[in-house]
Amino acid sequence: MNLQEALEKIQPLNEEAMKSSQAHWDSIAHPLHSLGKLEDMIVQIAGITGTPKVCVKKRVLIPMCADNGVVEEGVTQTGQEITALVAENFLQEKAASSIMCKSVGCDIFPIDVGVARDVRIFNRKIAYGTKNMTKEPAMTREQAIRAIEIGIEAAQMMKEKGYHILATGEMGIGNTTTSSAVASVLLDIPVERMTGRGAGLSTEGLNRKITAIKKAIALHQPDKTDAIDVLSKVGGFDIAAIAGLFLGGAALHIPVLIDGVISATGALAAATICPLAKDYMLATHVSKEPAGALLLEALGKEAPLYCDMCLGEGTGALNLFPLLDTGLAVYNQMGDFGNWGMDAYQPLD
Repeated sequence: MNLQEALEKIQPLNEEAMKSSQAHWDSIAHPLHSLGKLEDMIVQIAGITGTPKVCVKKRVLIPMCADNGVVEEGVTQTGQEITALVAENFLQEKAASSIMCKSVGCDIFPIDVGVARDVRIFNRKIAYGTKNMTKEPAMTREQAIRAIEIGIEAAQMMKEKGYHILATGEMGIGNTTTSSAVASVLLDIPVERMTGRGAGLSTEGLNRKITAIKKAIALHQPDKTDAIDVLSKVGGFDIAAIAGLFLGGAALHIPVLIDGVISATGALAAATICPLAKDYMLATHVSKEPAGALLLEALGKEAPLYCDMCLGEGTGALNLFPLLDTGLAVYNQMGDFGNWGMDAYQPLD
């Protein structure tokens, strides 16, 4: 399924399934909407999948892995070799996210969309990293579309494997720089407000990072109404692939979880390409990075978790699964008011 085919398949959520799911919540023996966002998320998933019989047992995290040429500008504390190291650690249960995956019953499927060297994970490499965006566009428009379509392909693969829900993740040294650049352009918000210290930058390093982003935006003048143009000029292969994962999930009626700022930037790019795709996304946590809350606000999302997390890799998204599990336990197992010998709660004006 290419990008155009995916876009043609994205439809509004199934209202009947959502009404049935909400009616079920209202019928079980608890005060109306007393489980708050737990109820809302399950109703949303019913609308996404088209059935009030919600199931998220088979789950997978898909980290998109790629390097970024902008690291040449001294915008990171570590070198590109870390991208390859962590990418391979995903499959050895050595990375933070892979350890978390095991604890919440989630599979992991990392994809190489542009790591600077060959790695032993699923290979969809477009190039050995992007170009240095302060000197030339990060990638061509064709490469940006290819990255998006890798994300769509990943959603298709997971659908065929029977997964009920997808979590987004990433690994790529320098990707808080590219995500800040993309988000700053798409939201038309000053770079300074969108840019944080990433993986522990000093004040001097943060200033270099802001300067590099401003230089790239001034040089390439990306069109904020054209997310593909923005991704190609100041983005990364990982962000574009994550955008594709959100679009693919929407086309295939699979809920997709937003992780931190890199993932949320991919979500914003997807929503710029197709606004309906937002309905198929679930927020998980508010990243500690400055852009975290701003991106979720732009997407119209309220995250249930505030953990001051900024690790990335999908670690924040994974922490939503226990909440979904406890909510679904009540949704599926609790009896109605009649079984309890009491009258149902009535909505108040």
